[in-house]
Amino acid sequence: MGTEAILGHDETAHDFVLAIPGYAEADSARWVEEPRKSNYRSDFERDRARVLHSSALRRLGAKTQVVAPDTDDFVRTRLTHSLEVAQVGRELGRSLGCDPDVVDTACLSHDLGHPPFGHNGESALNEVAHTIGGFEGNAQTLRLLTRLEPKVLAEDGRPAGLNLTRASLDAASKYPWSAVDAPVIHGHRTSKFGAYEDDLPVFEWLREGAPGNRSCIEAQVMDLADDISYSVHDVEDAIVAGHFQLKWMENPDHRARVVGYTKQWYLPHNDPAEIDAALARLEATKVWVREADGSRKSMAALKDMTSQLIGRFCQSAMETTRAHFGPANLTRYDAELMVPEDTVTEIAVLKGLATTFVISTDHRQPVYERQREVLHALVGVLNATGDRHLEPMFAADWRDAVDDGARLRVVIDQVASLTDVSALAMYERLVGSLPSLW
Repeated sequence: MGTEAILGHDETAHDFVLAIPGYAEADSARWVEEPRKSNYRSDFERDRARVLHSSALRRLGAKTQVVAPDTDDFVRTRLTHSLEVAQVGRELGRSLGCDPDVVDTACLSHDLGHPPFGHNGESALNEVAHTIGGFEGNAQTLRLLTRLEPKVLAEDGRPAGLNLTRASLDAASKYPWSAVDAPVIHGHRTSKFGAYEDDLPVFEWLREGAPGNRSCIEAQVMDLADDISYSVHDVEDAIVAGHFQLKWMENPDHRARVVGYTKQWYLPHNDPAEIDAALARLEATKVWVREADGSRKSMAALKDMTSQLIGRFCQSAMETTRAHFGPANLTRYDAELMVPEDTVTEIAVLKGLATTFVISTDHRQPVYERQREVLHALVGVLNATGDRHLEPMFAADWRDAVDDGARLRVVIDQVASLTDVSALAMYERLVGSLPSLW
C-alpha cells in the first residue's frame, strides 16, 4: 500500500478518522488535545495547513537567504527557499514511503526560527543571549511552533503555538537534542541544538520513543532537501546577481579558493583532492553552464542545470536508501536516509562556490558588522525599556516572565521575529540613524 490515507473508525468520537500507513496513533498526538473538526483531512494535512497559513512563514519573505531581499527582484528569500525545500523534500519523502505532508510541514518550518540578516543575525543574537543559553535558529523554530505562533491555547491559557502533531514536530527537529546533550562530532561538541531549556517539556514529549539523538527519516529528508536546495539555488542566485561565472573554475587560483572554502566550512576532514574531483564531476555533466549572459537562452540553461542537479542528488539518495532498506514504506525510525559520500561532496562544493564568491567576500564584511551592530543595539534598548516597545504578545510574555533571564529571552524572541526591513525600521525609531553603509 502507498502512503495515501485510509479511513478508520474511531469508536470514541463516533466518527471516521484518517489513518496513515506506517504511522501509529501516538504519531498523530498533539501536545494540547483538540477536538476533531473534520474527517476529510488527515492530522498531517492539518499540520501543513497551519504552517502554510502562519505569520511566521509569511515573515520569511523579507528575511535574507544569501543575497539581501531588497537587492533585486530575482533573488531568493527565506520564504521562497522554504517553498523550494518543501517541494524537493515532499517528492523525495514520498518516493521513500514517508507521509508527504509530514515532510512538507517540516520543510516549510525548518527556517521559521531564523532572525533578520540570515546566519549573521543568528550569530549576533547568540552573542547577546550567551547568559541564557544562547540563540539557535533551530531551537527558535521549535519555540515558534510550540509557543510563540498564535493558534492554540491550553485550558490554563498557556500558549501551544501551532500545536502540531508529534510526527511533524519531530520531523522539523533538525538537531534533536538540547545544548547540554549535544553530541561530540569529530572530537568536538557541536554548537547546534534543537531546544532551549525552558522548552524541554514539549521537546521531551515530541521525542517520546525516539532512539537517543537519532533523527527520524522524515527529518533526515528535510535536512537533505535543505542542503540540496540551497547549495544549488545559491549558486544560481549568485550567477544571476553577477557575482561569478562557473567558467572561473578554469582559473587555478579561483578553483583553489573554492576547494579551500569548501574544506574549511563544510568538509574539514576531507582531502582537497576529493573536493576537486567532485567539482570535476559536476563540470563534466552536460548541464553545467560555464557562462550565463542574461539572455533567455542562458537563463533557461541555468534553470535546467539547477533542476538536473536537484534530480541527480535526490535520485542518488533515493536509490541508495532503497538498496539498503527495500521497497517498504520507510517512516519514522524504520530506516536511515543513505546519501553516498560522492553526493555529499558534490553538494558541499556547490555550497563552497557561494561561500567563496558571496558570503566571504571582503566587501561584505563591513555590512555584516553593521547588521550585528543593529541587532545588539535593539536587544540592548528593548531589554532596558521593559515592555514599552514590545509588540503586544511579547509585552504580555515579558510581564509574565519570572526573572531577568526569562525577560531577556522574550526580548530575543521579539528581535528574532523581525524581518530585515522591520529590524532596520525599529533601529531608526528607537536608536537613531542607521550605521554607515546603509
